[in-house]
Amino acid sequence: MLAQIGVTGLAVMGANLARNFARNGYTVALHNRSVAKTDALLAAHGDEGAFVRTETLAELVAALETPRRVLIMVKAGAPVDSVIDQLVPLLEAGDIVIDAGNSNFTDTRRREAALAEHDLHFVGVGVSGGEEGALLGPSIMPGGSKESYDALGPMLEKISAKVDGQPCCAWIGTDGAGHFVKMVHNGIEYADMQVIGEAYDLMRSGAGIEPAAQAGIFTEWNRGELASFLIEITAEVLGHVDAKTGKPLVDVIVDSAGQKGTGRWTVQSALDLGSPTSAIAESVFARGLSSQRGQRAIGQEVLAGHEVPVELGADFVEDVRQALFASKLVSYAQGIDMLTAAAKEYDWALKMDEIAALWRGGCIIRAELLKDITKAYAADEAPANLLFAPAFSKAIGEALPAWRRVVSTAVQLGIPVPVFSSSLAYYDGLRRKRLPAALTQGLRDLFGAHTYNRVDMEGTFHTQWSGDKTEVEAVDTH
Repeated sequence: MLAQIGVTGLAVMGANLARNFARNGYTVALHNRSVAKTDALLAAHGDEGAFVRTETLAELVAALETPRRVLIMVKAGAPVDSVIDQLVPLLEAGDIVIDAGNSNFTDTRRREAALAEHDLHFVGVGVSGGEEGALLGPSIMPGGSKESYDALGPMLEKISAKVDGQPCCAWIGTDGAGHFVKMVHNGIEYADMQVIGEAYDLMRSGAGIEPAAQAGIFTEWNRGELASFLIEITAEVLGHVDAKTGKPLVDVIVDSAGQKGTGRWTVQSALDLGSPTSAIAESVFARGLSSQRGQRAIGQEVLAGHEVPVELGADFVEDVRQALFASKLVSYAQGIDMLTAAAKEYDWALKMDEIAALWRGGCIIRAELLKDITKAYAADEAPANLLFAPAFSKAIGEALPAWRRVVSTAVQLGIPVPVFSSSLAYYDGLRRKRLPAALTQGLRDLFGAHTYNRVDMEGTFHTQWSGDKTEVEAVDTH
């Protein structure tokens, strides 16, 4: 019995993807470095579909129909390279190697080029939805050659989440496009979680609203324009009571957030692209600061606060809701703007409406507003920035007064809101007629002769600062 796909790496994500394929009628060959994990999966779930047990990568490859499809689900980095190095000698021209982990897109581009020299297809696939999504239907973002998608895509579409009958899976683009889009998804996820945390902190530390009551607030918010997976599970976490202490679970969890790298990669890539992703960057830095527990302990002892008492009105919770919605919009806008910049830089034909549609189901950032984002980019003339789409410019304009009140209140209370405030600064930076960058450019010209442009004439100019301070037209040396 030949299998349609092989899976190597049977930790929870790999095992659940294998089960998902089997549940959808595919025969799945299984391999793990430790055979015990293979046997454990078969013992627990072998009745869910057709599986082929293998003990070596050679047996795995021999168990597959052609073109062979081998899905790798191991830790990103060197472990992926190690598996690829073992697989390549076993495969034949036209076979497909799939990396479904959270690999850096630069590694995916390198691997795709290397395997192409062996006439093999390498497909970097972004998979979002966590353990449950992997089993029940994730959002899937595959890159690689169009030819490889013709052979692999129908299988991925079948196991993916569905929204309105449409699969949350589509070919993203060549080489590392799939992993890049997944990386940006995760960057937006970082910002989304951070701004939810800021809303919680404002209502807890500012208004004294306890977690159980906030669970009800978030549940209510999940019925409106904020409706999303993350808002839904925020209500669940805030409503959960610790069995050992009887306290809200959120009060017994150490306030130090971990990260696995995709948020950091998003910010690094954004810097390379010159794409302003301040909301995402601040969320990454906020996790970093939360982890500096030694410095924070000292800071609590030696740093002054000077918080100003603020009278919070009855509408404070509604103000926080509107500020949260506006800040979430900014994180999506910055992520999509980064995708637009990457498409130009890496020659990817990224379709923003299709990407937004993929995120409507299965993934962590799935939200009601993605339906409107999909519509905005499916229009005949897509907006240059998400915030310029009429529906969103109107919504964020209506939220603006509340947004400003919330950021101002947070500053007075000494409650850090890095994503709320940086998102507002980004919005103001987009709409202001003049920015202080004019002064920055003047300073750069004085200390480094970096030149500047004028508002009243064409050309590039330099002031002779160390001489008579006359202006000269700069010579183009390029």
